[in-house]
Amino acid sequence: SSGSALLVVPGTVGYEIWVAGGGTARVTELNTVNLRVAAAAPTRLPLPDGTTCDVPYLSRAGWGANETLRFINGYEDWPAEFAPAQALTVHHTAGANNDPDPAATVRAIYYYQANTEAWGDIGYHLLIDEAGTVYEGRWSGADPVPVAAGPVGGGGAPTSVTGAHVLNFNTGNIGVVLLGDFTNRLPTAAASESLARVLASVARVYRIDPLGRVNYVNPVNGAARTVDALCGHRDWAATQCPGNLFYPRLPALRLDIRQRIAAAGRSLRQQPVQPAPPPSPAHYSVY
Repeated sequence: SSGSALLVVPGTVGYEIWVAGGGTARVTELNTVNLRVAAAAPTRLPLPDGTTCDVPYLSRAGWGANETLRFINGYEDWPAEFAPAQALTVHHTAGANNDPDPAATVRAIYYYQANTEAWGDIGYHLLIDEAGTVYEGRWSGADPVPVAAGPVGGGGAPTSVTGAHVLNFNTGNIGVVLLGDFTNRLPTAAASESLARVLASVARVYRIDPLGRVNYVNPVNGAARTVDALCGHRDWAATQCPGNLFYPRLPALRLDIRQRIAAAGRSLRQQPVQPAPPPSPAHYSVY
């Protein structure tokens, strides 16, 4: 069998890799720390309805995204495509906890997923570090609003850019990932609070009831599944993500998010799902 993995090794001066069964391995080294990345002060997370989410937020430019990684020979590898949102999925990266340089880790994830995995960009829509800082993930256009095609008016629900975080169930599925491994520990209080604020804002704007169940249908490839509207990666695939200790907390998180939305006096009328535009054939299988 074969596979690949991103190994973040902060503060090391060397490493040794062992391959089971006497196999071979190809290693790509990437320095995402000693880069000339302009310092950016976090702002608030902008939302497509013109409001903001009160969390520290870094845009792609803020965390130092190299936008040339999205292109091959001058052509965008996976152009942005949009569809109405049906579900929210929570992940963990299963990487190192107590990360001394999470922005560098975000840059490493970006390189790995865009180039090694050939997903054309970072797969997640939003990323959250242990300090509660939120990072813009997958590119969704030149406007400052992440995830969406752009600002919307008239009270309508925006469309979300198609990511690459759940094989076959990506279209209309917004992925938010916590940096770290929550198999045997829980996220920090700061990360948990930012996650709740972000999910409450996204659920409100995209008209998704966090306590609801959805009959998800991928309008691109027809893949269907009935899931909680706010679920974990393991609800879609055979994985331990978002961590054995954290996953059982999702029911309480759903209730917390619903209460936050209700306290703000917002409604959650789900918009009818419309077909997504035809995909580019090269990436059909991961939608």
